[in-house]
Amino acid sequence: MVSRAEKSAFSEWWWTVDRLLLLAFLVLIGGGVVMSFAASPGAAAREGLPVYHFIERHLFYVIPAVIVLIATSLLSPRDARRVCLLLLVISVLALFLTQFIGVENKGSRRWLRFAGFSIQPSEFVKPPFIVVCAWLLGEGLKRPDMPGNLFAFGLLAVVVTLLVRQPDVGQTMLVVAVWSLMFFIASMPWLWMVLLGSAGAGGLVAAYLFIGHVQKRVNSFWFDGESGLQVIKAKESIIRGGWFGVGPGEGTIKRSIPDSHTDFIFAVIGEEYGIIVCLLLVVFIAAIVMRGFWHAFRQNDPFPRLAVAGLTALYGVQSMINIAVNLNMMPTKGMTLPFISFGGSSLIAVAFSSGILLALSRQRASALNFHTQRPTMTAAMPAPAGAQ
Repeated sequence: MVSRAEKSAFSEWWWTVDRLLLLAFLVLIGGGVVMSFAASPGAAAREGLPVYHFIERHLFYVIPAVIVLIATSLLSPRDARRVCLLLLVISVLALFLTQFIGVENKGSRRWLRFAGFSIQPSEFVKPPFIVVCAWLLGEGLKRPDMPGNLFAFGLLAVVVTLLVRQPDVGQTMLVVAVWSLMFFIASMPWLWMVLLGSAGAGGLVAAYLFIGHVQKRVNSFWFDGESGLQVIKAKESIIRGGWFGVGPGEGTIKRSIPDSHTDFIFAVIGEEYGIIVCLLLVVFIAAIVMRGFWHAFRQNDPFPRLAVAGLTALYGVQSMINIAVNLNMMPTKGMTLPFISFGGSSLIAVAFSSGILLALSRQRASALNFHTQRPTMTAAMPAPAGAQ
């Protein structure tokens, strides 16, 4: 047990970080490992790979993800901002490079390959983009002479353009939604909000008209009532699982879902563990989101308030999209379930995002008092009358 009297960086971190949130993130990482054993063997078999291929790779990424989560939670707000700015520059450059040397898959160029590893830059660009935009919007609130809002708009335009070029409409929608929430929290004029909403609606219409696979998915969802074979099988999996599931490892429909280990892992949970566990997972995610927003609105400084709210919304909205797709409540988006789905880029990027959230929500006022020696009773008591 770490003593409050211990004067060390680790002790200060331990007594100022939100340990409940930290535990929640670690539990989700552990849950992802468990579900990897359930969902990955079938996916490996379909691709002609060794049965434990995806499980081994998932375990390989878990250790660096935990290290990233802990390490980033130790950062000060200034260091967190600096690290995010550096990562943002690297991620934007990587997004740009995907247009030329990216690996094409299903009509999109979203991956870069280096030394046998695949990296998805769109996963890594989201957390630093949110933090840097939060700083720009926050500085605009504190210093009217600084065009922070204009810079934030410009940064949004750059990231959205690069994502649309891949194309990755799902990530684009996620980024715009979270950015808009931060813009709203920053108390920007309603006219700007209306213009932003109109631009977003126009972008969705343009995506439908000019991006073939988007039009196909939307038409399939609206006119056929389904978003493809995977969604049909996902619904069958959840229905077969019933309230209590068929048991760990006993799922069969999951074997016919190509992306059962990534985008449709929620359906695997439903089949093997049942609707009760699915509901508990949703409640668990909702509790994380509520606690994140609770931290955000306790902040006095605009930067951490906007950043924590944005990172919390990023986690919540991405989780909501993944679950909604599995339940056929919206067209497929190719979005992972944070911490649970297989994917090295997703796992490490979400760990980074969660670590920054923990870092910016730490109670540093308590940390200041932590090392301050309390005045003695003698010093605190007034001297007796007539004392020399």
